[in-house]
Amino acid sequence: MKIKNNFLFIAFAALFLSACSTSVERLDSQKEVDLSGAWNDTDSQLVAREMVEDSLSRAWITKFVKEEGKDPAVIVGKIRNLSHEHINTNTFIADMERELINSGEVQFVAAAGAREEIREERGDQDLNATEETRKQMGQEYGADYMMQGQINTIIDVDGTTQVRFYQVNLELISIKDNRKVWVGQKKIKKLVKNSKLRE
Repeated sequence: MKIKNNFLFIAFAALFLSACSTSVERLDSQKEVDLSGAWNDTDSQLVAREMVEDSLSRAWITKFVKEEGKDPAVIVGKIRNLSHEHINTNTFIADMERELINSGEVQFVAAAGAREEIREERGDQDLNATEETRKQMGQEYGADYMMQGQINTIIDVDGTTQVRFYQVNLELISIKDNRKVWVGQKKIKKLVKNSKLRE
């Protein structure tokens, strides 16, 4: 009887542990997966791609190339998250940078944080590198335009149904004279049923 009870205990314990185990499945990074209805990697990539394509199809870039005889240099500034949820704007900025660089239509200048690190390296080279290999200060390429923007949300809830509305606003601003040369807007609306998300 004792052996039978021990066997049943072990069987139930094994069943309980298997029910609580974690399952992991590797997915293609390009596969669209939307579990919660919240902003995700697909939204970030989609918005970055469409907004960069729109910005580079407008008259400002043709006018700049005609007047200056070169491709414009662009930098991505701050993208503010004004939404109801936590959004890692760094990944969205990285998506924007990738789309701009890979377009081949603009030159791209490193962001402020990266520039500081490179300046430190140049300062170190000035003291420690040979004259033939050291890179001089004051040779940086200045950006012509900065892209800035914000991510906003409106959440509408009725019982277990939720509509999540995202609006991304971006502006391309001339660093020389603060003129806005392009304003873009992208909207995403998601219907989420049986939502467990907070407003």
